[in-house]
Amino acid sequence: MMIFNRSAKSRSDEVRGWYEQFGPALVAYASSVLGDRGRAEDALQQVFLKLLKGNIEVPSPAKPYLFRAVRNTALSMTRRSNRDVPLEDEGQRGSTYQQWFEAPAELGYWSTKLESAIRELPVEQSEVLVMKIWGEMTFDEIATVLDISMNTVASRYRYALAKLRERMQPFEVQNEHAAK
Repeated sequence: MMIFNRSAKSRSDEVRGWYEQFGPALVAYASSVLGDRGRAEDALQQVFLKLLKGNIEVPSPAKPYLFRAVRNTALSMTRRSNRDVPLEDEGQRGSTYQQWFEAPAELGYWSTKLESAIRELPVEQSEVLVMKIWGEMTFDEIATVLDISMNTVASRYRYALAKLRERMQPFEVQNEHAAK
């Protein structure tokens, strides 16, 4: 276990390093849980502010801990927002769609289609998929974050990939016809 009992400078340097190393993957993961990049960034900010402010034990390696902390924060945000009553109709505000993933401009079409397909997955599958691919986590690390067995993680990942292949196939066919 890594315990923050060093100087405030070394603590902030370590937290900054984690943010730089894992931040984009954590935002993508939180987006998959929350369905909104802005709220995902808020969740990430809350986690990193707590790390900067408190004497928190962070196990080594830190990545599984960070994903679990972001997940817990995102789920707490969801519970709180479920108690909130909207003041205006969603339709009145219009759609403020924000992409979860940053992609090169030439891949924008595919990034949008992939994100849409991931949004249609059950949360249990999408969170495993995002942690595995964008978070570059092992099945063992994901099992630790979600507190489930590695076999369950592997099954959810396999089901997610199968559903994504199924959902992305019409776009591939459509793109092939457009190229001809």
